[in-house]
Amino acid sequence: MLKDHRDIGRDLDLFSFHDVAPGAVFWHPKGWQIYLTLQNFLRDIQNKKGYTEISSPVMAKSQLFKESGHFDHYKENMFHLDVEAESYSLKPMNCPESALIYRTKTRSYQDLPLRYSDFGILHRNELSGTLGGLFRVRQFTIDDTHAYVRPDQIQHEIKEMLSLVNQMYQTFGFEPKLYLSTKPNKAMGDEKLWEEAEKGLREALESSKIEYGTKEKDGAFYGPKIDIHINDSQGRDWQVATIQLDFQIPEKMRLEYVDKDGEMKRPVIIHRAIMGSLERFIGILLEHTQGKMPLWLSPVQVSLIPITDRQVEHAKKVMDQLEKAEIRVELDDRAETMQSKIRDITLQKVPYIGIIGDREIANNTISLRSREGADLGAIETSSVIQKVKEEIDKKV
Repeated sequence: MLKDHRDIGRDLDLFSFHDVAPGAVFWHPKGWQIYLTLQNFLRDIQNKKGYTEISSPVMAKSQLFKESGHFDHYKENMFHLDVEAESYSLKPMNCPESALIYRTKTRSYQDLPLRYSDFGILHRNELSGTLGGLFRVRQFTIDDTHAYVRPDQIQHEIKEMLSLVNQMYQTFGFEPKLYLSTKPNKAMGDEKLWEEAEKGLREALESSKIEYGTKEKDGAFYGPKIDIHINDSQGRDWQVATIQLDFQIPEKMRLEYVDKDGEMKRPVIIHRAIMGSLERFIGILLEHTQGKMPLWLSPVQVSLIPITDRQVEHAKKVMDQLEKAEIRVELDDRAETMQSKIRDITLQKVPYIGIIGDREIANNTISLRSREGADLGAIETSSVIQKVKEEIDKKV
């Protein structure tokens, strides 16, 4: 029977929820390791693609969101509070703060594209009855990026983002399906700018020879978007990544750059998230894999079991070797039978189990087993390290 991600999270000691903070995740050490590994995976790729990471406050005066248009179109989904007789809001999105950073200096056409990534904590006022584990929360983080581009850079930038989406989802074995989401009924800004934005997205999709569907009136209130869907191992459809073309917030927040003719022009913002909410994506992955995370993402990658107390000291030395190779390893030296330890570690979905007895010490080997139960034989310790490292690097 397939398990819900909340059950998997409890069984593997990944996270919990508590009544004192409805809709917010309490990450346990192993769950936080998955979270950080995913985040750093994205961070490394984005850094190589020319993104610069920023961070902005989780709370700002409500006036900022009125200026950006979020307050008028999204206030029911925001948390608001009064501080010293002034109205503040918890940010539901990173765009207005990102735009403020853009606005701190005069930008030239030569500075663009300017790509900001932001893993800021967001809050949205979801109704308590709609909350559901990691899938629907009030506090979460998006792998958010905002690219500030000239109009002539739109096509190239979107194509690069589409390529990045494909690269990322191939890592997880997902085949993305793309949809163009058009202007919703509740939208802000000039109709002509909306038409221009929708045309830009269509051109990027068609020139990339990508098949796509259309989701009528399902765009963001500030711009149309390309939504990326995946199917999990159970055949369920999930909308995850998004690429949004935004002519409206640059107008609302008076963003400018100096063009080559010396005139002040408006940049265009391309909003992009690949995983979307990291919380939700982890929930999808847990149900997709039923807790058998790929080796590179597993919170514990190798568990070592000394057969008797005699091998504990040697097992600790082997653990040190694996840790120095940046392999996440645990040592199970509990006073339990080996069969009991193997069963418990298998239930924890650890990819590899390494058994160490007198013969392994004498030959400097580890008897290696996979979590699927395959006996891989006695392998020299250095070769085990090489094997695991190669699989981690290949993201298998």
